[in-house]
Order: sequence, then C-alpha cells, then structure tokens
Amino acid sequence: MKLNISTDIIPIGEFKRQMSKWLNTAKDTGHPLIITQNGKPAAVVLSPEEFDNMKYTERFMKSVNQGLSDINSGDFLDTEQLKTELEKRRLAGK
Repeated sequence: MKLNISTDIIPIGEFKRQMSKWLNTAKDTGHPLIITQNGKPAAVVLSPEEFDNMKYTERFMKSVNQGLSDINSGDFLDTEQLKTELEKRRLAGK
C-alpha cells in the first residue's frame, strides 16, 4: 500500500461532499485514504481488494509465527512420525 500525502489525506468535509468520487479513487488506485477530522486522522478507507489482501497477509503471518513457535517449542512431527500418525487415523476411520 502506497500513501501519497498530497492526494490521499482528505478532510472529512471534502470527503462528505464528494464521497462517491473518493470511494472510486480508493478502489481504482488501491491507495488507502486517510480521512481527517479537526486536522487529525479519524478514519482510513480501503478498497475491498486491499482489505482482503491485508486480512490474508495477517492470517498468513499468524500462521507462520505459530509454526515457528511450534518448532521452537519442539511441538512438531518429523516425516516418519507424520506418516505413522496419518496411518493410525486412516485405520481408525474405517
């Protein structure tokens, strides 16, 4: 996500007046829009695609961090252990 300070920071009054235009801009450019109120950031508008990408990245990073934590704590199976465990579960399911 790239932020362009001159075009992506919008006062709330301007956003209200031209909401459709700004929503299309967020969708078309993929840039987040920072909406300000009394000169301070009040909200961020993202395109649906950027939001989905952000959530996917967040879930992916949580998964990677959990895997690294499991490795560090010794909570994992090597290939042979995994094969044995899967075979046990397959047989138990019959």
